[in-house]
Amino acid sequence: QVQLVESGGGLVQAGGSLRLSCAASGRTFTNYHMSWFRQAPGKEREFVGSIRWTGSSTYYTDSVKGRFTMSRDNAKNTVYLQMNSLKPEDTAVYYCAAGRFQTTIPRSYDYWGQGTQVTVSS
Repeated sequence: QVQLVESGGGLVQAGGSLRLSCAASGRTFTNYHMSWFRQAPGKEREFVGSIRWTGSSTYYTDSVKGRFTMSRDNAKNTVYLQMNSLKPEDTAVYYCAAGRFQTTIPRSYDYWGQGTQVTVSS
């Protein structure tokens, strides 16, 4: 029903910035919550942040607060993750997810993108 495609990943030095995009296609409900997760090699997929498709409510995991910012462009069915002051610990595959609820639990989300690699060098 819904396809999500991430882009914007790459290699950046510590302290640098990247802006990830997640473009949604198909039938997307305006009340879906959009979230970013990340997964580093050998680790569990972890929640990064989320935003409601309507309104301005955002939520971030503690490790990225003050550095990462989510935004959206409803006309383009796209959500963004602006990542500043990147750290090597941020290195992971970043996934966009859409779901009925704004939660930090991966399996509560209905749709997932293929992921985009973010690598932060020290």
